[in-house]
Amino acid sequence: MRRDRLELLLASFLMLFVELVLIRWAGAYVVYLSYFSNFVLLGSFLGIGIGFLRAHRQPDLFRWSPVALAVFIGLVKSLPVVIDRSGGDVIFFGALETKGLPAWVMLPFVFLAVTAVLATIAHGVAVRFAKFPALEAYRLDIGGAVLGVVTYAVASLLGVPPLGWALVIIALYVYLLRPFKQIHMVAAAVLLIVTAFGTFTAGTVWSPYYRLEFNETNLGIRANGVPHQRMETIVRGTPYQNPYAWSTTPPRDVLVIGAGNGNDVAAALDRGASSIDAVEIDPTIQDLGAEHHPLRPYADPRVRRIINDGRAYLEQTDETYDLIVFALPDSLTLVAGQSAIRLESFLFTREAVEAAKARLNPGGSFAIYNFYREAWLLDRLANTLQTTFDQTPCLYIGGEGGGDVGAFAMLAVGTADTSLSCNRTWAPTGEVIEPATDDRPFVYLRERSIPSRYLWALGLVLLTSAALVRFAGARYRAMGGYLDLFFMGAAFLLLETKSVVQFALLFGTTWFVNALVFAGILLTVLLAIEVERKLRIGRPTLLFSLLFLGLLIAGIVPTSALLELSAVPRFIAATSLAFFPVFIANLVFAGRFRDTEDPTTAFGANLLGAMVGGAIEYVSLVTGYRALLVVAAVLYLLAYITGARKVGGAKSARSGERVPQPEPAPA
Repeated sequence: MRRDRLELLLASFLMLFVELVLIRWAGAYVVYLSYFSNFVLLGSFLGIGIGFLRAHRQPDLFRWSPVALAVFIGLVKSLPVVIDRSGGDVIFFGALETKGLPAWVMLPFVFLAVTAVLATIAHGVAVRFAKFPALEAYRLDIGGAVLGVVTYAVASLLGVPPLGWALVIIALYVYLLRPFKQIHMVAAAVLLIVTAFGTFTAGTVWSPYYRLEFNETNLGIRANGVPHQRMETIVRGTPYQNPYAWSTTPPRDVLVIGAGNGNDVAAALDRGASSIDAVEIDPTIQDLGAEHHPLRPYADPRVRRIINDGRAYLEQTDETYDLIVFALPDSLTLVAGQSAIRLESFLFTREAVEAAKARLNPGGSFAIYNFYREAWLLDRLANTLQTTFDQTPCLYIGGEGGGDVGAFAMLAVGTADTSLSCNRTWAPTGEVIEPATDDRPFVYLRERSIPSRYLWALGLVLLTSAALVRFAGARYRAMGGYLDLFFMGAAFLLLETKSVVQFALLFGTTWFVNALVFAGILLTVLLAIEVERKLRIGRPTLLFSLLFLGLLIAGIVPTSALLELSAVPRFIAATSLAFFPVFIANLVFAGRFRDTEDPTTAFGANLLGAMVGGAIEYVSLVTGYRALLVVAAVLYLLAYITGARKVGGAKSARSGERVPQPEPAPA
């Protein structure tokens, strides 16, 4: 029995770790995944659900999981994709051309391949899961998930490349698949070779967020296959110096957010700044600049290097500045696989600009610049600056002769009428769109809508999922007895997403913050399991009442109130608001789950519900994230109603929640 426990623990560890690796690794080669936020997550949930629904069926799929994983990695590596830039209602940052397979081919392939990989692994987990009483199996499963999150976080902290991830996966396979040595070792060797081939490409390094390629000849940096930055050999006379030229009083203390390889820092030094705080979220990019930038900006004693999320730094610092610059802060990655939040999303909201204004000295100024692609995006940001500062921003577009908005564009505004002096100011080119907000930080989305390309993709995913579940041999009638757990899976995914987004805003969109959030959620689940094991509460109506109360409080308390708190009180308040509903929901689930007649089917139904919740998460593009709590509450209510019919029987209808296998930030 001790070996059985260890095998379930390690199999669950393998399942979550592979899920996290696929989210990060596939996103590094299939750039579409930077915009279709949770395709890998949806495929993971579907695959795990199918694996559990097949727990009592043959053949054994687990022995083939290394083969499935190796084939997936090999195909993705041989078919890298560079996304084309698109305008219209939603903006994609990327290259100017498409390479590789188009989105309508690559995204379904990724979804189906991830489903296959996770289904084969989950079948091995489910077979081991079925050997234990439901609650004990759940406890071991969550324990393995905690190990997966911690191992992945440590690997990110140490900058471990894909070869290291492969070695962890292979070691787990070696232990778990000893009865099938020949098949396993061949597949493991293929996996190792394919992954190592990608790891040792000349000039390639893996940061916590990107696959980075540095070209020493042109000093360019590509992120996930897309041209991202280039080190300038000269900054004098370039647009980087416009904010200094426009300032009526030379800025002495400067903050650069999105400092990257150091171009903007070099421009500040050239204009005589006496103190420069250079904030960059990606330590590897900043290290490349420190080592290779020809102007050596990071070697200057006037520069202080800071690794942090830009918005988090603005909220946490007490420093004030003469000039704050948001220097081309656009990313090609998401905070987490189940949210549409990008690394820079919270920098472009109305509240972020207000935070920057609060950090300016009297007479100070604020500048923001990028390649904005579309006139409506430039207008939205300009309107945000004008609304916040009550000043019309200075505007620079393209070269000296002007150019169109698809070229480089810069906006700058001062705290007073006399802060800046420029030849051109912003004037709207059309209907001005409302500023993005912290609750709905989708600056690149023009309207309050779900883009048609997303709707088509989600519709196809759900239809395909329904067909695959039936094809895999699962019986929907058997899952009907666990409809409450299905609703709970959907609701909890939304609750988890809201927690991830809130912590990203309060403490930064860094991989470390997200790893802590997911570890905290899993530990909260473990605590709920232990409480139910010891006390056997058995009062679902009371627990659901507490759950609805927790959701109500979390919805009422504005995030702005938490941002006003200092770090320690903010952490305590945010943790209480986010984790109290998680704890209560899992108390309910643990009570309901412990007495199920078919734990693996119940588990599978819950995971399929989580997948549906991942699709519902796109509603936030219209409503914002706070409204997800309302949707979650409705789903919990449905779970209570459908579970209440079982009250009074031998198997209590304590409807509850199973936390879906979460994945921390792509790191």
